[in-house]
Amino acid sequence: MNSDYVGYAIRHTRVLYAPYRRIESFGETRFNFRILAEPMDRVGECRVRSGWVEAGKPRILKPRHMQGMETEGFTSDADRFFSWMAEHGMQIQALIQYGFQFKRSEVHEEYLHEDIREVSERVVREAESSGDALRAVIEGVDDAWEISLLRFMIEMIQQSHEINIFDFKRHGLL
Repeated sequence: MNSDYVGYAIRHTRVLYAPYRRIESFGETRFNFRILAEPMDRVGECRVRSGWVEAGKPRILKPRHMQGMETEGFTSDADRFFSWMAEHGMQIQALIQYGFQFKRSEVHEEYLHEDIREVSERVVREAESSGDALRAVIEGVDDAWEISLLRFMIEMIQQSHEINIFDFKRHGLL
């Protein structure tokens, strides 16, 4: 998987339903996800992957020489994703300084003989009615679904950042 493919996967990932809750400042956060994708070799079908991804408890400011991302349960696509972000000048300094550890569960896959638009509408309705504040529905690229999942996590971190900083300051940690 080259840099262009990573960029393609990032550009073609959409969060269809975002969780209400953000990443906890002082604890672990576990998001339940559904990633929908059209398999390249199957017309009129949709692959649905489901599982959970966890953002570990934020750790404040790692030493500069230890800056890096820890991932558990991901393939080498995760390393390529973070390399691509760094190569393209993406602002991940604060993320790295917090030392988030990404962890994902075993993923369950299901093939549906339906158009992705029909499946996405149904899965989003299910998410809305579930009452699960940590549920996410993501449309991604089938062969690069982990990159789609990581892009979602980066969005959650960016949305949580100000709240986390406020909490750390309020507790005298920054």
